[in-house]
Amino acid sequence: MKFIADMGISQTTVKWLKAQGFDAIHVRDLSMHRSSDTEIVKKAKREKRIVLTCDLDFGDIVSASGEKCPSVIILRLENETPNNVNSRLKQVLKESSEDLKKGAIISVEETRHRVRPLPL
Repeated sequence: MKFIADMGISQTTVKWLKAQGFDAIHVRDLSMHRSSDTEIVKKAKREKRIVLTCDLDFGDIVSASGEKCPSVIILRLENETPNNVNSRLKQVLKESSEDLKKGAIISVEETRHRVRPLPL
C-alpha cells in the first residue's frame, strides 16, 4: 500500500510506515504543505495513495466525489503522539487493509475504528 501523509501527521509516522515496508510520503516532502486538501486528494488518486490525516475535510471531499478512491484514514485520537498513532495504525492496517484496497474512509479513535466503504 502507498500513503500520503497530511500536515497533521508526524514525519515519525511516515518513517514508521516506510520501516513496515509501505511506500509513504509526507506532503512537506513534496512541497505540498500549502496545497489545498482537494489538490492532495487529486495527487493521492493519481498515485493510488491512501490519505493519512487528522482533517475531517478529506473524508468530505472523497465522499462527495462519489468515487472509490482514494481511501482515507482519519485519525481522531486524543493522544496524537507518534507512538500511539503508529500503534493504532498497526491495528487498523492489520484488520482493514482489504477495505483500504477496495476504497474506504476509516475513522480511527483510541479504542476502535469505523470503516465506511466507498463510494458513500
